[in-house]
Amino acid sequence: MRAAPRLLRLGGRLLEAAITLWLLGTLCFVLLRAAPGGPFDTEKAAPPEVQAVLDAQYRLDQPLLLQYLGWFGDALRGDLGPSFQYPDYTVNQLIANALPVSALNGGLALLLALLFGVGLGAWAALRAGGWTDRALMLLAGLGLAIPKFVVAPLLVLLFAVTLHWLPAGGWGEWDNVVLPVIALALPNIAYCARLTRASLLETLSTDYLRAARARGLSETRLLFAHALKPALLPVAAWLSPALINVVTGSAVVEQVFGIPGMGRYFVQGALNRDYTLVLGVVLAIGALIVAINVLVDALRGWMDPRLEQGE
Repeated sequence: MRAAPRLLRLGGRLLEAAITLWLLGTLCFVLLRAAPGGPFDTEKAAPPEVQAVLDAQYRLDQPLLLQYLGWFGDALRGDLGPSFQYPDYTVNQLIANALPVSALNGGLALLLALLFGVGLGAWAALRAGGWTDRALMLLAGLGLAIPKFVVAPLLVLLFAVTLHWLPAGGWGEWDNVVLPVIALALPNIAYCARLTRASLLETLSTDYLRAARARGLSETRLLFAHALKPALLPVAAWLSPALINVVTGSAVVEQVFGIPGMGRYFVQGALNRDYTLVLGVVLAIGALIVAINVLVDALRGWMDPRLEQGE
């Protein structure tokens, strides 16, 4: 009997996901077409006959509504069209090459954020009010205050230019991953640490855990056996905005380090008015975020069944 409500919730989430992606793609299509300039605008204009051939090849000679319907129909079939900027590749091929790169960087950054953020936040909570707590929260505040477009060049200057420990950019070797992942992870580590500390302090102050402490339970057992799981509920809810933070930050980080990922393709596509590439990247990232949101909801329901029962 309980399976039916779960299936209904899943169906509702899938419907919401489809509507969200449709609205996202439509809005992006309208904004791209409303922006001045075109994909083939250059300082030296192409001959009219060449321009006519290009417009016909990419459907730019059609009315805007027909262009939208053509793109939408192709997208429903999984065909995101040819790239204007990279004529030898389709958008599907470019995304297939770039998505694993961005997924590796983003996944490692989120993993570091969880490991170090939860660990440092728990350490600070267990030493609340002490110098360790103050120092960690000061560092976390600095991590949140410094934007990624400042962090990434500083990492290059320190570890690549000054110390010569790591490469300043590129892709293909394990050491090319280190600096981009750190640049993406640092602000998320800072936020996760502050969030974990605040949540854990609130959990440790509950009457139930005060009574457990009065019965003589050690702080270590109190933390891992009773306090940590409920304290991590806000952290689980934070995973969705953390993913968005990583995705938006990847546009800057991948440009700085010359990484052939989704963020770099988005920036290059936007600068060169590559309509199909930008639309494809936006849809792919949107689908990834929607999928992560569904997984996070399921994770929160597992961590606290009351959330699922209350829906």
